[in-house]
Amino acid sequence: MDQNYRAYIGRSHFGDLDGLRFLCIALVLWHHGNPMLNRGPQIFERGFMGVDFFFVLSGFLITTLLLRETRRHGSFSLLDFYRRRILRILPPFYLLVTVVSLYYVVIKGQSELARLVPYYYLFLSNFLTEDISVLGITWSLSVEEQYYAVWPLLLALLPRRAIVPVLVMLIAVNVLVGAGVIDVDAIPAGPLLIRLPTATYAPILMGSLAAWLLDRAGGYAVFHRLTGWTGAPVVFLGLVLVLFQMTPRDVNGWPNLAIHGAMTLALVSLVIGPANVLSPLLRWGPVARFGQVSYGIYLYHLIALHVGHAVLGRIGIDDPWLALPVYSLLSWGMAEVSFRYYESRFLALRRKPPEAVPALVPRG
Repeated sequence: MDQNYRAYIGRSHFGDLDGLRFLCIALVLWHHGNPMLNRGPQIFERGFMGVDFFFVLSGFLITTLLLRETRRHGSFSLLDFYRRRILRILPPFYLLVTVVSLYYVVIKGQSELARLVPYYYLFLSNFLTEDISVLGITWSLSVEEQYYAVWPLLLALLPRRAIVPVLVMLIAVNVLVGAGVIDVDAIPAGPLLIRLPTATYAPILMGSLAAWLLDRAGGYAVFHRLTGWTGAPVVFLGLVLVLFQMTPRDVNGWPNLAIHGAMTLALVSLVIGPANVLSPLLRWGPVARFGQVSYGIYLYHLIALHVGHAVLGRIGIDDPWLALPVYSLLSWGMAEVSFRYYESRFLALRRKPPEAVPALVPRG
């Protein structure tokens, strides 16, 4: 067995990925607080694709977690997987939905919004045709939770030889729907419009595909030749930025495929070896910590944006370039408080294994 592959399989933590989370959430913060949006080079408008990068990262990590558990124990526990996800995702998410819903429905008296609230709790907000202000960003969390509900089952039930063809097929369908080549009718259901979003699931699928291929010696060898050199992250992250600028304004279809492919290669270049030229920056304390609490930053950043503008307005400051760092730091502060005094209580429960949970064995 190749020594590099053996080291990769034995690695339980990828140190550069907290730094990658920092880059992803920085793009999102830039997108919502960017004073140059729709002005200047097109690259300034692509901050929303930080969410896509999060999707690639999420697909990779979830699949790698399940594959590593299977490698250690011969199977993975589906119930334990969902238990860990629930304890990580639901507490701050439900806190946000509850507080924001009460504010708009009860305090502001917008009772007509009450009918939307259950769909946020059920992670269906990506299908809503209208939103409660501030909760619009939860569409991405709905996409992830829908994926988490299905993918572990597929991973356990599909024959191993079918995994790659199925992932490639699903990516292709997603991209072709986004390009308008495949026309899928939307299904209206009250305030929902159930449809296959334009390439939304593709980046998660691509992250999962990369994890599956890297878990095999042959796939790892190919990726190592392509991305295993120390300067590869600079090249592939640079390629992502080039594609941000050079692709058409409408990224649906092949532009999304190209950008998500570059994101996937960038991620692989960060996990395939123990270190690279960007590792010192990505593992630097403040950068890594910002990435570690990026989930909370994402949840609370629109609240922080409103508060930041209100505070600066009160003291007579109307400078969008000042508002950007102020609301970013405020988002970080809110996320830190949430993580330290609220989320950590639930995360501690993840370290307590359940009494007995059934396991699923991936098929041969």
